[in-house]
Amino acid sequence: MVTTRTEVLHEPKLDTILMVEKAIIHADEYPTRTELWNSLPRKMQYQTFKRVLDYLEASGKNAFDKRKIIYTGVSNPKLEALMKSSVPKNSIVF
Repeated sequence: MVTTRTEVLHEPKLDTILMVEKAIIHADEYPTRTELWNSLPRKMQYQTFKRVLDYLEASGKNAFDKRKIIYTGVSNPKLEALMKSSVPKNSIVF
């Protein structure tokens, strides 16, 4: 059995993780990965960027809706507005 291992070139630092998280929070619309990566104030390798997104997803701070990144952390006014405007589960009639 042959296993392949991807070598990680750069581990993201805390300031890098916070920069990406802040960019997701302050985006006008839910961005795609590429849109978010291109909008960052500081450039980084795409591999490092993907590791940050994986970390944020594993910690429950973001989720992916097909191609779009949705921030699901504590302070997300867009998500709160969506939840308020949605139909409650009990009121759905089949």
